[in-house]
Amino acid sequence: MSEAILLRGDPSVRVADAYERIRRTRMQDLVFLNPNLRVEAVGFRAWEGEWLGALVTPWSLNLLLLPGEGEWTSLAAGSERFVTFPAGSFRFIAGHEAGLGESHSCSLFSPVLEFADHEAARLTAEAALAALFAADALADEPRAATVSKRDFLRGRVSGSSHGDRG
Repeated sequence: MSEAILLRGDPSVRVADAYERIRRTRMQDLVFLNPNLRVEAVGFRAWEGEWLGALVTPWSLNLLLLPGEGEWTSLAAGSERFVTFPAGSFRFIAGHEAGLGESHSCSLFSPVLEFADHEAARLTAEAALAALFAADALADEPRAATVSKRDFLRGRVSGSSHGDRG
């Protein structure tokens, strides 16, 4: 297991810097990169003692959890944990990056070739973060214990369809 790096302030710059280094080194010249996207940490906020945000890169769009000031369960790289939000339970995979430390990510899109531009990817990241908590507004409706990524991204977060069928 890797040692977690406690992040006391907004980790957006640190996340973006770490993944920009990855883009320039390990990911450089790979064919599945979307040339219209860049690295951006989106919407990071403190949540239940951890940092929650989204990460847009030319190869993926992920939800990302990082250690905050609360209790953090360190996991071996590749291990998984399920995290429950108002919208349901989502699987996060542990990873470790130099300069960032341990993080847990939930893949929303990989690869990200369907995005025409960076703005569309960022708006999707913002919408995904908002949708995690959208079920709070649907308190009168029953909620599913778990939600598939497909249903989540289509807006079906409460156990009934609020988005398009397809």
